[in-house]
Amino acid sequence: MEFHEILCIGMFAGFIALLFTGFPVAWVLGGVAVLTAAAAAFIFPEQLADGFYGMKFSDLGATVPRIWSIMQNWVLVALPMFVFMGLMLDRSGIAGALMENFVKVLGRAPGGLAVTVALIGLLLAASTGIIGASVVLLALLGLPIMLRNGYSPVFASGTISAVGTLGILIPPSIMLVLMADRTPGVDAGGLFMGALVPGVMLGVIYVGYMLAVGVLSPRTAPVPADARRLELRDLAGVFRAVLPPGLLILAVLGSIFAGLATPTEAAGVGAFGATLLALLHRKLSVGVVREVCEQTTKTTAFIFAIFIGATAFSFVFQALGGEDFIHHGLKSLPFTDDGILIAVLVLIFVLGFFLDWIEITLIVLPLVAPVIAGLDVGPADAGARMIWFVVLVAVCLQTSFLTPPVGFALFYLKGVAPAGVTVAHIYKGVVPFILLQLGGLVLVYLFPALATWLPEQAYGG
Repeated sequence: MEFHEILCIGMFAGFIALLFTGFPVAWVLGGVAVLTAAAAAFIFPEQLADGFYGMKFSDLGATVPRIWSIMQNWVLVALPMFVFMGLMLDRSGIAGALMENFVKVLGRAPGGLAVTVALIGLLLAASTGIIGASVVLLALLGLPIMLRNGYSPVFASGTISAVGTLGILIPPSIMLVLMADRTPGVDAGGLFMGALVPGVMLGVIYVGYMLAVGVLSPRTAPVPADARRLELRDLAGVFRAVLPPGLLILAVLGSIFAGLATPTEAAGVGAFGATLLALLHRKLSVGVVREVCEQTTKTTAFIFAIFIGATAFSFVFQALGGEDFIHHGLKSLPFTDDGILIAVLVLIFVLGFFLDWIEITLIVLPLVAPVIAGLDVGPADAGARMIWFVVLVAVCLQTSFLTPPVGFALFYLKGVAPAGVTVAHIYKGVVPFILLQLGGLVLVYLFPALATWLPEQAYGG
């Protein structure tokens, strides 16, 4: 192994190690890039004039125009709009109305309270995509009710943690927007279509598991003692509660899928629609608008700061021949093409224990995507193959919110959970759902049409 390859490995190792120091991710990425470039200059002084491995040191200034090209990408304008949409919906009071009406309809069913949380989570996922907001909101609304009616803290906490993460997969998802930007040949609209069926499928799998638990283990998920008979007015109440978010989802996703709007334009529609719903529910005020705008600015700045750090990181990594190193390393594995793809997914799953989805999307995905593009796996069409692969990565990354030690959904839940719900309860509760997620990943791998059928219909594939 040559020394520049050791530097490439050192970049990744140093990045992961420095994450545990508590420094902001953006600073860690940029700092590792600068230190590695300085180390290369010190180790290879004879290359100072001509550059090392294809990059002249004067070219470090190219980082600035590369960052500027990212800022000029109109697709990324959708990010702050979708964040605003999710935060405004969080304050609109819609989730509370959904919880109240769904409980009346599903309260008598085995595991009905958990199913209620799952259905509300699906609606929130398709209208917000903000994991922290979804988990906290579901925990505040659903966890006390489930615990009060005798649900196991393990099952209840696992349900909320897992359902709250669906928003990272079901469009409109900010993760899908970033993935489309980082993967050549994949657009956000096509990726939204590709992720929709797997995301809903995973939600259905969750509901099936909850019903099974309610039937097979009534002590884990008992029927509430005060559950009353279903009445027609209860169904009408559910319809009235579902209609506003349903129309918003139709306006955003329907306009994209029908080709009436780009993801950026649809994000603007969603932000306006969420504000209108907050107004109709009498939750809109100057203070709410200020708070949502401030939080949107902070979240967007955090993401774009990581963009800048990742740009510097990838620039130095490429100059050291890192892309070729990754490509040759994967191709030299003693596996078939399918085995290489599985190895990549296993790597991403393991990295999800330590890295956030943003780092994996911005750093790892662009490195492995060209390798997958050249493999004989999945759909024959190159464009469909890349959508399928990115959806596989998205499903795999959903587990990163549940796997310790950096499972953010676990921390979100613990922060608002009652005193009786411990970290041990939460960790035990998510294990079955992680296995269900991996089962969903296997289904998408075995049946690529789950991810490619909708895009093919839309684009005449």
